[in-house]
Amino acid sequence: MVEFSADAARQYTKQDYSPKTPIAGVEIVQLRRFNDDGGAMTELGRVTGGLHEGLAGFEVRQVNYSVVEPLAIKAFHLHQRQTDVWYVPPSDKLLLVLADVRKGSPTEGTLTRLVLGDGNSRLVRIPPGVAHGCRNLRPASPSAIIYFVDVQFSVGADCDEGRLPWDHFGADVWEVARE
Repeated sequence: MVEFSADAARQYTKQDYSPKTPIAGVEIVQLRRFNDDGGAMTELGRVTGGLHEGLAGFEVRQVNYSVVEPLAIKAFHLHQRQTDVWYVPPSDKLLLVLADVRKGSPTEGTLTRLVLGDGNSRLVRIPPGVAHGCRNLRPASPSAIIYFVDVQFSVGADCDEGRLPWDHFGADVWEVARE
């Protein structure tokens, strides 16, 4: 077995690959991507009577498309009633940051970082009370989000779109991990 120099031995660590504690109610659904010599297709879900078949109990009330500029941070959205289901195309790359701020939740205070897109096709279900935001990790091009919600957007008194400051959980939460 090789020995390291004293300086390297002092700073040596091993990356933790063990599963992280998931936030209660956050669901990740791996999608199938169908490729052939002419392109690719990903089914985002089948909807019957407003209910998304891959997400038990989730009624689709609105579908949105959003673009995040290169390296931009769109930080923390928060809802009291609304569930979001996010999809980032495999050609794009976003860092999704989730934080459970639900008082009394079994995972209250848990923070999770996920990379969406980047060759993967999956949905992420974000329940009410889980703060969420994203950073485009692509330095030279925008990234897209397609998302389903179960509460229609309103600018009136019944608006369910709240915010927390971009650095509420620390500015470093948006940085690329350097390990």
